[in-house]
Amino acid sequence: MSDLYSYLSNTDPSVLEQMHRDWKADPSSVDISWSRFFEGFEFALKNYGDQSSTVIESKEMNVMNLIHGYRQRGHLFTKTNPVRQRRTYSPTLDIQNFGLTENDLDVVFHSGNEIGIGPSTLRTIINHLDQTYCQSIGAEFRYIREPEMLQWLQQKMESSRNTPVFSIDKKKRILEKLNQAVVFETFLHTKFVGQKRFSLEGLETLIPALDALIEKGSELGVEEFVLGMAHRGRLNVLANTLNKSYEQIFKEFESGYADSIFDGDVKYHLGFSSDHTTSSGNLVHLSLAANPSHLEAVNPVVEGLSKAKLNESHKNDLDKLTPVLIHGDASIAGQGIVYEVIQMSLLDGYKTGGTVHIVTNNQIGFTTNYIDARSSTYCTDVAKVTLSPVFHINGDDAEAIVFAVELAMEFRQKFHRDVFIDILGYRKHGHNEGDEPKFTQPLLYKAIASHPDARTIYTSHLLETGEIEASLAKEMESHFKALLQEKLEESKNGNRIAPGSYLKNQWEGFRRAEDSDFNTSPNTGVSKDQLTTLGRKISTLPKEKKFITKIEKVFTDRLGMLDKNALDWGFAEALAYASLLQESYNVRISGQDVERGTFSHRHAVIKVEDSEEEYVPLKQIGDNQGQFEIYNSLLSEYGVLGFEYGYALASPKTLTIWEAQYGDFFNGAQIIIDQFIASGETKWAMFNGLVMMLPHGYEGSGPEHSSARLERFLEACAGNNIQVANCTTPANIFHLLRRQLHRPFRKPLVIFTPKALLRHPKCISSIEEFSQEGFKEVIDQGNGKSSDIKKVILCSGKIYYDLLAEKEKHNKKDVALIRLEQLYPFPSEQIKSLLSIYSKAKDLIWVQEEPENMGAWPFILRKSELDGIRCISRKESSSPATGSSKEHARQLEALMSQVFELKTEKQTLPA
Repeated sequence: MSDLYSYLSNTDPSVLEQMHRDWKADPSSVDISWSRFFEGFEFALKNYGDQSSTVIESKEMNVMNLIHGYRQRGHLFTKTNPVRQRRTYSPTLDIQNFGLTENDLDVVFHSGNEIGIGPSTLRTIINHLDQTYCQSIGAEFRYIREPEMLQWLQQKMESSRNTPVFSIDKKKRILEKLNQAVVFETFLHTKFVGQKRFSLEGLETLIPALDALIEKGSELGVEEFVLGMAHRGRLNVLANTLNKSYEQIFKEFESGYADSIFDGDVKYHLGFSSDHTTSSGNLVHLSLAANPSHLEAVNPVVEGLSKAKLNESHKNDLDKLTPVLIHGDASIAGQGIVYEVIQMSLLDGYKTGGTVHIVTNNQIGFTTNYIDARSSTYCTDVAKVTLSPVFHINGDDAEAIVFAVELAMEFRQKFHRDVFIDILGYRKHGHNEGDEPKFTQPLLYKAIASHPDARTIYTSHLLETGEIEASLAKEMESHFKALLQEKLEESKNGNRIAPGSYLKNQWEGFRRAEDSDFNTSPNTGVSKDQLTTLGRKISTLPKEKKFITKIEKVFTDRLGMLDKNALDWGFAEALAYASLLQESYNVRISGQDVERGTFSHRHAVIKVEDSEEEYVPLKQIGDNQGQFEIYNSLLSEYGVLGFEYGYALASPKTLTIWEAQYGDFFNGAQIIIDQFIASGETKWAMFNGLVMMLPHGYEGSGPEHSSARLERFLEACAGNNIQVANCTTPANIFHLLRRQLHRPFRKPLVIFTPKALLRHPKCISSIEEFSQEGFKEVIDQGNGKSSDIKKVILCSGKIYYDLLAEKEKHNKKDVALIRLEQLYPFPSEQIKSLLSIYSKAKDLIWVQEEPENMGAWPFILRKSELDGIRCISRKESSSPATGSSKEHARQLEALMSQVFELKTEKQTLPA
């Protein structure tokens, strides 16, 4: 017998006998499955007479192994593929592989107790197991390590044999949803010939599946579903699940969008929300998040959205909201973001109480066959990372799908864990309706061409069982077609539409930003008394707790800063959060090592010495303070940044921050930046106030720990879409963070934060600077008469302090240093005003530490108001920085020499 089928002891008689003795002494000392087995075994001894107990044990044990085999591997032998033969697996579930023969088929075995049918013949036991685990539903769950979950799933499936028994009314509802799904697609296909719609055909059972999920979820207390999906079948889901009007969808086909401030996106990327009343009268809110064609990129956004809504609308009651992610089979197997999001699912900072994952498995990725698209057996094998159950279902069996969906919803509500539903179907057309799929899959598409749709299959089933009249399906089809035709005619009249937000309730009271909003910053000052009180409160550690000596010194030093009236960066940042929290705003920060801070400057969460007890100073401000959350994230940029973007989407009154461990590392999340942060407002009319903190600065640490790629963000700037800042003073970061919540609009903010400046002796600010005015977009360091200035140097970030040191060292009083603290929106008027003061200066220079082809220079060069400006920097390079600290120092020295003309010969700045 194969080791694959060993059940605990693999029928070792001595082990079995010991377990039997243990059970007699204490039934609770063995697993519940064995307890049931021994109960039946004791009963059997009284009825088998003269047969040896060893023979009985052996045969019963073999049947137990068979039961275990079906539970563990039955999913490999199901009838779940509607258009292809399943791959073969060995060994099979044939009884010979379990030490049983045909002579045993009519023998009664008490192992039947294990599956809830009592003592039964082997034939009956096999039939029961085959119906449960090898028909239209295949269940993967035996890898789950929590006995309660295992027993719950086994009992649910085996007691029902995974076979639905629905009422006539429920069957008619399934037929109605199938009718909507199928007729909607055929209507679009005939009315909008040649237009892309990425049809659901071949997987129309998704619509009754979602309907069942919402109906069952509402019965179990769910008040809101947040959905994410790519383009395949999206229009059908919008129309027949979220109840977006057919007229509006047809308008999008006919004429696009009205002229507006938003460019809009293609119709199968748009988000939408609605209130839905279930058949039992429960009101459920449904949201479908907008997303680009980057398939699974929306996943973390949905999770972040869900987390924010759970916190702010549902008092973090995980029963009230369920995220639903609809995947393609190729993308769930191939996209790394899926893994990142699944790894987040049970972490305190990111868990949303379990996501229902539905895979629309059409067994193909664009033109790639499934056997070329993954190495794993199933596209859903990533589910095993978190030991989540998976149900594989034949996409033609509508009732099996509804049954499995309801079971999955029950599991989610009971255990608050992810659950996966893999619906195996097919894609009737090519990748879009204009592609020819036979080019790459001729045999498959020959089979698909003659395969009836799911509605036809289900109608035939209902007719065969006599559960509906022949006219019902035809009436459903004709009535629905008439409705669609009516809405199509209506769509040809009236005004064109503009894309709207699917989060209107959360954004009530906020407005769109105007160009004039960026001329100056609002007053974000806080009184000296209030700052001093807050500063002492968050810097005084409780005396009854023993902290690490170095931590105590950090906070003692902060108290000393108040006395000296010289605050550093870390203290300024903490005061920004404290003042916002005192004003009842919420603050949420996540990223790798953010609690302490990569450079040990934050210490927002501190540990008691020799203990795991935590103390969070920013939670000690007052009874009515806002909520402060800070989480060290998993080692993910893509997933976590997407999550925080989603969180900020639904929580505009929270200062939501994602910090990169090093700014360079954000490039792992470039898709989120390009597809959501930089363009989300333009494409989807979605506002967002997310803050990205990216440590940036050239200090000889090599190409992966220097540059946060300022140039990439500036390249994406247009239409005031994002804010890009590179601050140089503690007071300015204080005002910048406060400004983010003290405006009547929201824009993403990218801050290039320092490393060396966190402890630079000159990077300090007085309390007066915190209490006066607000953020300074531009800072002029000019000293002396403007008429004496011969050279004006513009710069941004840490290099200012290098330039200042060199200027003071050589007493260059004819040089003025101007810092651009905000690079975008570009402070044109303020720059012009300052330059007019130095009108007699003959030399205008932009100085940066990055190579010439990087940093802000390509952006500065495009600014017409800075005509005549030249750049001094490192030479252009394909790599951001040198890996040699000595070479770095030599380059910096050469750069300073050229800026201040310290040598007569021409300086060559190496790459």
